Amino acid sequence: MFERSVTAEYASLTRTGRPIAVPTTPYLGVDGQTIDVSTGLTYPAKAERARRDPRVCLLFADPVGSGLAEAPVVLVQGLATVRDSDLQANTDRYVRLSMEKLPDATKGQPRFALRRLAWYYARIWIEVTPLHVRWWSRRDLDEPVRTWNAPEGTAAPLSDPAPSGKQPGAWIAPPASWRQAAQEAARLSTHDLTVVDANGFPLSLPVLRTDLVDDGFRLVIGKGAPPLSSGPACLTLHAHAEIFTGQENRTIIGTVEESVQGGGEVRFRAERALADWSLAGGRPRMALSFLNKGRRLAPRLAVEAQRRFQAVPTVRLPDRI
Repeated sequence: MFERSVTAEYASLTRTGRPIAVPTTPYLGVDGQTIDVSTGLTYPAKAERARRDPRVCLLFADPVGSGLAEAPVVLVQGLATVRDSDLQANTDRYVRLSMEKLPDATKGQPRFALRRLAWYYARIWIEVTPLHVRWWSRRDLDEPVRTWNAPEGTAAPLSDPAPSGKQPGAWIAPPASWRQAAQEAARLSTHDLTVVDANGFPLSLPVLRTDLVDDGFRLVIGKGAPPLSSGPACLTLHAHAEIFTGQENRTIIGTVEESVQGGGEVRFRAERALADWSLAGGRPRMALSFLNKGRRLAPRLAVEAQRRFQAVPTVRLPDRI
């Protein structure tokens, strides 16, 4: 599941302890001891949240594109290690792994054009050392949970030092209202809720039903879910095709108003929607959207490399793509 999933919900915590979950492509760590995700050097917020507070989680509940007929739901809570001290090595690894795992995303694109996408391929890696794993056979969580715990004393390596200067601000405007985002996302197939557990870790779970109400949502969580407490929360809605060439997602933050013991109905009071990275529609539309994102992000590339006292990495393509 860890190796073959196209997306997993990766959740980290803001300075105020609010969970933010976004669909991200997972990869097995180099030494087999971590589950790794990445974020672009030009939009490093996911990494900087993890560098400040290493408590993160990964939810594997989207089997589309994995080839797994009966995929389980797996929740991994662990400690993050941020790696950005060697941007060229990071970029080389991402180019190789992403093109191996998602070949159709770049199929047919000229090599000279791909080499110009350093603003996208330049990467920061986030290595997640698992501490606690829960899994269920189905998305409805309709059975007792099974668990694995890391040996006592397990720790994650320290993150690379934080870069100098100020973290870049938002590069894209969020939706005008959370309700607009919710209406746009109603057709998206995968809905996941993220809260904060009693130990201060983000905890993500699949949602079986999502009903829009005046102040937010009524959500139904499977009865085998762990207890959820009232507090800050995040609802993530996303979808992608079996053959991955793009994806669409929306993230809405708010609060869980009622605690739930062992699954059931959850009241989610919405506050606002976050800006999203979506590439949807036909290839011409996706290509135009990607180029527009590049125009905004490319000017950040040299600045972010300089903040880490490194040269801008080069996109070095494998012999075959």
